[in-house]
Amino acid sequence: MKGIFQWFAISALAISVVGCSQPAGSAKVSEPGGSTTKELKGDLEVVAFKGGYGLDQYEKAGKEFGEKNPDLKVKVTGDPRVWLQLRPRLVAGTPPDLMFPGWDMDVWALIEEGQLKPLDEALDQPAADGKGTWRDSFDPNVLKLGQKDGKTYLLPYYVMTYGWWFDPGVFTKNGWTAPKTYAELLTLCEKIKAKGIAPITYQGQYPYYMVEGMLLPWAASIGGIEAVNDAQNLVPGAWKSDALLKAATMIDELNKKGYLQAGAVGMSHTESQTQFVNGKAAMIPCGSWLPSEMKEVTPPTAKMQFFLPPVVDGGKGDPSTMLIGVEPWMIPNDAKNPDAGIELFRYMTSLPKAKEFVETKNTLMAIKGSDEVKLPEVLVPQSAALKAAKTVWSNQFRSWYKAAEKDIEGALTSMLNGELTPRQFVDRCEAAAEKTRKDSSIPKYKVS
Repeated sequence: MKGIFQWFAISALAISVVGCSQPAGSAKVSEPGGSTTKELKGDLEVVAFKGGYGLDQYEKAGKEFGEKNPDLKVKVTGDPRVWLQLRPRLVAGTPPDLMFPGWDMDVWALIEEGQLKPLDEALDQPAADGKGTWRDSFDPNVLKLGQKDGKTYLLPYYVMTYGWWFDPGVFTKNGWTAPKTYAELLTLCEKIKAKGIAPITYQGQYPYYMVEGMLLPWAASIGGIEAVNDAQNLVPGAWKSDALLKAATMIDELNKKGYLQAGAVGMSHTESQTQFVNGKAAMIPCGSWLPSEMKEVTPPTAKMQFFLPPVVDGGKGDPSTMLIGVEPWMIPNDAKNPDAGIELFRYMTSLPKAKEFVETKNTLMAIKGSDEVKLPEVLVPQSAALKAAKTVWSNQFRSWYKAAEKDIEGALTSMLNGELTPRQFVDRCEAAAEKTRKDSSIPKYKVS
């Protein structure tokens, strides 16, 4: 679920009213011009991606919001492949009022097609605490992630951190330490392999986990963040640069040394992650949703701890560099009750609800002050790494250029199967980027 930007925060949100004071979640909305108000009523449909964090917190917020607004009937539904349900509804002009379409929806195409409502008018309304506007509550850098041609269409909710995971109990028992460098990783993998455990497993059916867990972080470590910027910006030659070639060579080396779990190339995300939580593999690259997603199948004695991908000694990149992602929420342009959709999202992102999400879902949120709680143990290393990061970046390429990303993922699988050398792999990546560069029908974006 996932441009270069600094760590961001969004302050608590609440309902904006004119001429009176109301609690968060109240039922009045400012009309354009701010001189009158209207009641929220009718039906409010919310459709959300049912991913690692489930639907329960969205359903709970919808129920609470409905209780605060008795003339409003709130319905919250979702599915693990919700984008397949939403696409025909958007085409037909019958979308929900608020939606979180998940990682496989091309939201940039929706913007280009005029399917999403600009949210700037809502952003210019007063903030929850009355100090400035809602827009002022957001870090301008993160708002830029959802902007096209100066208009804001996408808003963040939770923040996904990307890195690697290990079981601290297993590591302590064996005297192992999470590797900070690639050289340390190679040494550790040999020790783990000697114990009869696969050193690393991965989500082979979804190669982007490895793109974001190994390939791009190692390219950033080797060539600096500029190497990744150039690749995302379709700079000629960037996808076959020395940094990308070296990163691919590292993956190839892990594979040839037998440090990647046998058969993982054919595993789904849950299959490989189940291997990890059951101790069949010592490490796995994954985002911060891992503990929540695997909660039901994780043995009581198993634990998970996050660490940043091992860096390359002598590389140009800063070792604190961190990849994060945002899966945005949005209001369809054809929504029947867009005002209610906006107000529900304000309630969902209020500070109390944000803190609740942190505590129940073990994730960081894009809301200022939401981490001022007793953080779950699993979240402490992620929070510390994020606060220490001098450079925080996001892989926009995967959402901007889906066809090219699929070509790159396919090439990575071919390399893991021994069908391509690292050089042939980066040549295939560059060919995919070149095809995109030359296709005038594909809108072009730039990391800023």
